[in-house]
Amino acid sequence: MTQKPDYPEREKQENDDQELFEHYRFVADKGQGLLRVDKFLMARMESTSRNKIQTATKAGNVLVNGSVVKANYKVKPLDVVTIVLSFPPREIELIAQDIPIDILYEDDDILLVNKQAGMVVHPGHGNYTGTLVNALIHHFKDLPLQNNEPVKPGLVHRIDKNTSGVLLIAKNEMAQTKVAKMFFDKKVERLYHALVWGDIQQDSGTIEGHIGRSLKNRQVMDVFPGGEHGKSAVTHYKVLQRYGYVTLVECRLETGRTHQIRAHFKHIGHPLFNDDTYGGDRILKGTTFTKYKQFVQNCFKACPRQALHAKTLAFNHPATGEKMFFNSDLPADMEQLLEKWENYAKHKHYEESSPGDLPEEPSLD
Repeated sequence: MTQKPDYPEREKQENDDQELFEHYRFVADKGQGLLRVDKFLMARMESTSRNKIQTATKAGNVLVNGSVVKANYKVKPLDVVTIVLSFPPREIELIAQDIPIDILYEDDDILLVNKQAGMVVHPGHGNYTGTLVNALIHHFKDLPLQNNEPVKPGLVHRIDKNTSGVLLIAKNEMAQTKVAKMFFDKKVERLYHALVWGDIQQDSGTIEGHIGRSLKNRQVMDVFPGGEHGKSAVTHYKVLQRYGYVTLVECRLETGRTHQIRAHFKHIGHPLFNDDTYGGDRILKGTTFTKYKQFVQNCFKACPRQALHAKTLAFNHPATGEKMFFNSDLPADMEQLLEKWENYAKHKHYEESSPGDLPEEPSLD
């Protein structure tokens, strides 16, 4: 006897999260006869190929009552069956383009890139070419076929167009499936560096609050502390450097929601510097002096995007289990921005002691 599961859960992360995987949860009904778990899943996931379910099972992504099982496990009444799948490929035609990319590491299973600010990760509405995926398809074009098909980039997470930094790509379905499970299990360590407005009082802290599409503007994300909308999100931070009116922070993500760092820091009153989506592209802290205003405008020009960089990524290799760690240096625009604020902070005593000295201070531009 087969009936619809009483609690199917499908998390397609394409629109709401930066992590790209699907998660399903099924509870076997009371009259469930003994049935192999792979057949149990195939009966409930008609739009998912048998091969994809088998790959997930081999990767250890199928659990019954919290324990990993093999394909021949027999599902019993009231068993809780969960499966994590890599995100399905998009139906749009992917065009190979010879676009330079900064490759940090590559082997037969994975590839790590240092994405530049301004590059969209994958094709989508309004961005069908010029993306990282277009560049990767060109990069993979000379690789041997896999299952008689060309190697395709397997996305497991993404970062915003105007955020720079480390991004992990899988080169085969097994690697993509295993890495997707790592993200789902929160076993991938991610650190970001961000410059935010204001002097954050605490040296370290945690920001919590559900993140979801704004009820007023669907283009941005809002934080819902009560959890009435969106999905739970947790960002841990610590202060790296204080510059008076702005602060450099390191952020460790526990979850991977869209715009998580940007929305969380706006929520606590510290939007990212020059984040035009979340209000950080205005002078939010500082003085009324003309020279200071010009200094901030020059900082906006030096880093014409949100000051956010995916600094490090650590995970276990999907094939070997080896611990992998990758670090990306801050890009030139953020380095220049921090130099300007470092220089300003050194001379801030002029403003505090004698504002009249500011126009004579040559280092504020």
